[in-house]
Amino acid sequence: MELFGSSGIRGVALRYLTPELVLDIAKAAGTVWDADRVAVARDTRTTGELFANAAASGLAAVGCDVDRLGVVPTPAVGNYCESAGVPCVLVTASHNPPEFNGIKLVGDDGVELSVDVLERVERRVLDDDYDHADWRTAGSTTRVDGAVDDYVDQLLDAVDREAIAEADLTVAVDPGHGAASVSSPRIYRELGCEVITVNATPDGHFPGRESEPVPENLSALSRLVATSDADVGIAHDGDADRGVFIDENGSFVDGDTSFAAMADACLDPGDAVVSAVNVSQRLVDVCDANDADLELTPIGATNIITRTRELQDAGTRVPIAGEGNGGVFFPPYRLSRDGAYIGARFLELLAAADGAPVSDVIAPYADYHFVRRNVEYEDADERDDMLSAARAYVETADAEPNTTDGYRLDYGDAWVLVRPSGTEPKIRIYAESADADRAERLATDMRVAVESGR
Repeated sequence: MELFGSSGIRGVALRYLTPELVLDIAKAAGTVWDADRVAVARDTRTTGELFANAAASGLAAVGCDVDRLGVVPTPAVGNYCESAGVPCVLVTASHNPPEFNGIKLVGDDGVELSVDVLERVERRVLDDDYDHADWRTAGSTTRVDGAVDDYVDQLLDAVDREAIAEADLTVAVDPGHGAASVSSPRIYRELGCEVITVNATPDGHFPGRESEPVPENLSALSRLVATSDADVGIAHDGDADRGVFIDENGSFVDGDTSFAAMADACLDPGDAVVSAVNVSQRLVDVCDANDADLELTPIGATNIITRTRELQDAGTRVPIAGEGNGGVFFPPYRLSRDGAYIGARFLELLAAADGAPVSDVIAPYADYHFVRRNVEYEDADERDDMLSAARAYVETADAEPNTTDGYRLDYGDAWVLVRPSGTEPKIRIYAESADADRAERLATDMRVAVESGR
């Protein structure tokens, strides 16, 4: 796809992502959906209102009435779409910096569109092919209040409120000035937790921290947890579809670790887990221990959603899916990422641990060593030469390669992956093992092979 990446369209606002492009995407989506009503929602970014207006205009121009939801978390959009039976054009750049914005398209089942439907929308944009209305059939706009309230109520009904309340937890919440500012602190309070917050005012400039919930951006949350004797810290990205954690000591919990811990708690023999090709060894080991299958896809939420749907349609139970960046799906709940729900499921783990701290709960999944290397290239020819060298190395390795997205070699107790970046002129190399020296060696050997192609 030329326009839609692994999780919608994103770019620097008013440079790559323009009102004209958003207008066209909305017209194309409205044409493909052929729906009487379509919702429009946004996160807190400063350009959100501008692009939401463009999206509403595009939808009305092809005859769709528009429900304007305002600033809501992405999972609240999913809940609204499913309950109201309408699709949505969502204006968000998720975890990207404040100068970015983007578009996600959500179906009337509350799930982001699958690859085949996105391709139909994209083709309409590229061909400038829309079913325009006239002055008599143009859509109208209605402001909708209460989407966040309905989402909160629905989430609270989907978790074990009694167990979480009885655990008497103190939770530090960092919504990162994003859309979760209007929902997550309230959710955890209503679950019976004592809640303290940082960066919890909606602000599209993201003054307290960058939107992506990675360790370097969560120092304030780490300090808050450590100095307030909180049991856990929970952080989100700008649109609140990720949930990541800080342990009781103020230390960051790697997303692969929390993913593995939550997977171990909900898997039965014969189940499947869907994840991306850079999946952690700790999840591989959890699947093996539970006699569950692990299905790998190209990196990106859209690919994970598409494969999960395929498995569900074939009758396979998929209780959990996602990536190690905090973007975890619980498909029986909804096939969309929900940062607050992810946090609540982690609180259920703590509640079941009879007072054990986060560091003890995650300990069985934390003793792994992950290595990441980047090799830069000058142009497409050099990139192709380096990838050819990587392919030659892989073909001689004593492991069967997975070519879903790049080349992944699984050795049972360790793995290495090489793939071109989708956003930068770099070849990315990942390796992981319970043995730090083995992970370093796998990454180094692959890097030497890649660089031999210069």
